[in-house]
Amino acid sequence: MAVTAAGACRNACVTASRIAPEHAVSAWMYLCFPLLGLAAGVLAGLLGIGGGLVIIAALAWLLPLFGIPQDAAMHAALASSLASIILTGLSSARAHARRGSVLWPTVAWMVPGLLLGGWLGSGLAVGLDDGTLRWVVAVYCLVAAWQIGFGGTRAPADGSEVAAPRGWPMTVAGGGIGALSAVVGIGGGSMTVPLLVWRGVRPVLAVGTSSACGVAIALSAAAGYALHAPPGALPQHAVGYVYLPAALGVAAASVLAAPWGTRLAHQLSGTALRRVFAGFLLLVGVSVALSG
Repeated sequence: MAVTAAGACRNACVTASRIAPEHAVSAWMYLCFPLLGLAAGVLAGLLGIGGGLVIIAALAWLLPLFGIPQDAAMHAALASSLASIILTGLSSARAHARRGSVLWPTVAWMVPGLLLGGWLGSGLAVGLDDGTLRWVVAVYCLVAAWQIGFGGTRAPADGSEVAAPRGWPMTVAGGGIGALSAVVGIGGGSMTVPLLVWRGVRPVLAVGTSSACGVAIALSAAAGYALHAPPGALPQHAVGYVYLPAALGVAAASVLAAPWGTRLAHQLSGTALRRVFAGFLLLVGVSVALSG
């Protein structure tokens, strides 16, 4: 959905720039990013992945058309995606919380690790080159797709609920999830959801809990990309590697769309939700690999 929207936006931007170069960027800046935000919001509510993997491939294609140097495009895509997740994740988590599908004890145990990991991971990512980051994201998507599609679960055979996972192992897991999420520019849903499903949590509860965890990752990692970036990392309209028109445009639209995805998530069976998640990650992984 988001990848298709990105292709349409890119083609339209290129056409507009040929017709009226002096006005093309400013006009499409306000149209492409909200369009991508709508797709990001629906998938955030549906899959618990914030604006991260939904939007990275799209931004990596689009940002060079807005004056972002090619060798900084992936860093800017990751940072801007994470910044947008703050509002997207809040909207998605709020919608899930209203339906009672956020395990707050689990969130509380994971947040300290998520915050520390997000900050450290963003510092590492800033030191990697654009090509390396692309392949890290692509390979990660493919591995995560396999895990969520074919991985095991500790869910009780009788379908009963398990207690909310808690304790220091969840904090440690949060540190690893936060660090890797910052490197690949996501809200951690593609790790948090499989982890919780493996611990026996129903997929819809795992998605809701992941949405809340993603807010902590996004806050820490986006701040890291803004403050760890070298001076003048992007030419204009940016704080560090966070490209503000993209981050704000995506976030504004995705906040409105996230509740739609949440309603859809509650209508799908656990097996169907896992298959949708796996298929989506596979698509994004291939798209990122081909966008370089």
